[in-house]
Amino acid sequence: MHSLTLESDTRDDITAAVDSGRWIVACLCAAWCGTCGSYRAAFDALAARHPDKTFVWIDVEDQADVVGDLDVDNFPTLLVQRDDTVAFFGTMLPDAAVADRLLQAQAELAPEELARLAGSNEERRGWQRDCNLRALLRNAA
Repeated sequence: MHSLTLESDTRDDITAAVDSGRWIVACLCAAWCGTCGSYRAAFDALAARHPDKTFVWIDVEDQADVVGDLDVDNFPTLLVQRDDTVAFFGTMLPDAAVADRLLQAQAELAPEELARLAGSNEERRGWQRDCNLRALLRNAA
């Protein structure tokens, strides 16, 4: 299993995956970013290790209508979400092992704990408001 790339012809499939209740792991990058280019293979390998999750590769310039308002400080940036709860949004070391540990930790959380953490501080409340991929896809349609 490889990651999906958000493009105009895959948007409906990705929207359906986001609506499925599965964990979504989105990597926000740019085509010109050398680090992103080398991280893609690691991201695809991570997708293969987590077939129960949907992995999405998003070029922030090509998909600006979807993610243009997100505050992406550096690349790669990961967005980890289940249903409407954003569990993580931030710059990630381009190391699949680090991302793997993050995903395992989030997936082990009970839904109630995930919801509690989502509202636990201003940064996380901002993720819920601004980084929800489901809402971003709907608003761009």
